[in-house]
Amino acid sequence: MKTKLLLVCAFIVTTLAVVRSQSRSLQVAQTAMNNGNYCEAAEKSVEAYSKLKVKGARAKRVKGEVAFQTAEAYRNTERYKDANEWYERAVLLDYQLIVPEVLLYNGDMLRMTAEYDKALVNYQEYQKLYPQDPRGELGIQSVTFSKQAISNKTRHFIANQATLNSSAFDMAPVFADKKETVVYFSSSRAGSTGGDLDPISCQNYLDIWMCEIDKKGNWSEPRLADVSGIVNTDAHEGMVSFDGKGKVMFFTRCISKKKQNLGCDIWMTEAKGKGEWTEAKKIELKTIDSVSVGHPCVTDDGKCLLFVSDMPGGFGGKDIWMTTYDKKNDKWSAPVNLGEGINTAGNELFPTFSKDGSLLFSTDGKPGLGGLDLFKAKQVGKEYKWSDPKNMGAPVNSENNDYALYEVTERIGYFTSERRDPEGGNSPDIYKYELPPFNYDLRVIASELGDRSVRISDVKVVVKGSDGKQFEGITGKSGSVYWKNKSEVEKFINEGVTYTITMFKEGFYEDKKGQTFTTVGLSEDQNFIMELSLLPKKPIRLPEVRYPINQWSLLSDSTINSADSLLFVYNLLQEFPMLVLELSSHTDARGLNDANLKLSENRARACYKYLVEQKGIDPRRIVPVGKGESDPKVVYKKNKTYYISQPADMTGVETVKLTEAYINQFKTTDKALYELLHQFNRRTEGRVLSMEFDETKAPPANPNYLQFVAYP
Repeated sequence: MKTKLLLVCAFIVTTLAVVRSQSRSLQVAQTAMNNGNYCEAAEKSVEAYSKLKVKGARAKRVKGEVAFQTAEAYRNTERYKDANEWYERAVLLDYQLIVPEVLLYNGDMLRMTAEYDKALVNYQEYQKLYPQDPRGELGIQSVTFSKQAISNKTRHFIANQATLNSSAFDMAPVFADKKETVVYFSSSRAGSTGGDLDPISCQNYLDIWMCEIDKKGNWSEPRLADVSGIVNTDAHEGMVSFDGKGKVMFFTRCISKKKQNLGCDIWMTEAKGKGEWTEAKKIELKTIDSVSVGHPCVTDDGKCLLFVSDMPGGFGGKDIWMTTYDKKNDKWSAPVNLGEGINTAGNELFPTFSKDGSLLFSTDGKPGLGGLDLFKAKQVGKEYKWSDPKNMGAPVNSENNDYALYEVTERIGYFTSERRDPEGGNSPDIYKYELPPFNYDLRVIASELGDRSVRISDVKVVVKGSDGKQFEGITGKSGSVYWKNKSEVEKFINEGVTYTITMFKEGFYEDKKGQTFTTVGLSEDQNFIMELSLLPKKPIRLPEVRYPINQWSLLSDSTINSADSLLFVYNLLQEFPMLVLELSSHTDARGLNDANLKLSENRARACYKYLVEQKGIDPRRIVPVGKGESDPKVVYKKNKTYYISQPADMTGVETVKLTEAYINQFKTTDKALYELLHQFNRRTEGRVLSMEFDETKAPPANPNYLQFVAYP
């Protein structure tokens, strides 16, 4: 970008020579721009533009050049709204036909004022004029990403630290102590050591400031860092980093000397005790004076230092580099670029480390909301490598520059943002982000095992957490009970806890084991709906199992897979590991009673063999019994409809025992009902024999259960 800008500037110089006689201010503006004095350049360019009186094609080109130069000056001083105005003026003068970047940069400015649809038009037009430049596609992707991020904001709460900030630049907070109560940051506020204004930012030179934060989150009055005699000079100082003990401080210093382009360097100083520090020492990382190195980020052990530089060998703009310390030789290694997994053709700035070792940094070279966006890249193993950076999304990122994030905990951190502050300005301020606790609700639904349509009221539900806390409730008429967190203080379901639910009601077997759910590892709100079953102290109606006529092999055809039906029994025994079940088969009343008894016994044993031999159930937990036609089914009749399960509302319901005599009354009058009632009697049921199975004490199973009896 710098190269292209120099070429544009050179072109401007040539063209402006034609009209120098008309305005001395053109030369002044151009000189300021060439020297990087963007504040002066913006002012003088506006003045020069207003004095251009010539007409014609050449004059139009000159006016376009000056409008573009004005926009560039405003962009480089981060006055994006003004920059947008002048880029659009250049577009009206068709200057994009000479320098297509007018459209690209105007798209960037529009995106930084949240005018995404207008920005998209500019990016698309730029892509048509300059299709080989990937920045056009990046802009288009950024517009799409921005809309998605705004529509899917995270739950982070963002707060401007008004008592810490000033009307000047305040940025890059870093805590120096393990208790994280002493913060260092960079500021250009009144009282700074340097007296001159920065020609780029139009502000005082940055100095390192500090203050304390108490347990209630209140900041003390900021003051120049106690090491100001060592770190604060008449140069720029900023972006501090400490080792894990807070004993070694790294910081950026940018020395300005007339007619010299010295760039920036990283300096370090060590604590000597009693508030004293060693003389600051420059770390030699570059071989070219004009190259800048800065934004230090050191590991806790002080052995690895990340920094930002535009030194040769990068991917474009400013990249993040790494150097390691050789204590024996007291020397830092040759810088190594972090690679294309992190760096882009844009700018990567302000690296810091999160508590889990991830790399936090800002870039404008990846799709984002606007300007610099904050990204997080996971550490690869325990090496000094990071990969797969993810945009931290909105509202942590905004349409303006967001950078220099310091993570206090996984939920709380401080960062710098140029978003609009409470007073409407957008100069860099320090913000705090906080991810509030997640909200979890719990609904427990109690139903009868074997028939979930039968909901159970008046069930006592007890919920115990792995944190030792417990709460309970009673199910209502709908068979459910609901807990909703009342406030951030009064919570039922908390983060990082595993809960066990048990249920109790007279007439049902006690649910000793219970069922569990957990919030461990969850990173979003969630409504837990737990549908649990109680085992009634009555026969359990199992899913239908069919057999061929007068046979006991499990029937499997287009209408039923009897083996699959028995999976209910298998799952039941798995869910209740202390359950011992009687598995009984019944026939209808047709045929001889003795034959029906043998047939039903063989059918019960067929189910037993399947569960034991094919599903691996302990044979001591099942007792197969054949009951023939001796135990007719009890059903429920309401109006003219028969129900297998007892309705919740028994109003107008008649209890009917399906004896042979009762069924025979429909033999000639209602053949379909006659067959249906006989089918109800042909059933397999389960009855709980015990809820105290102990595999170490249970007696052996009857080996005869694996043999079929002679039939008929």
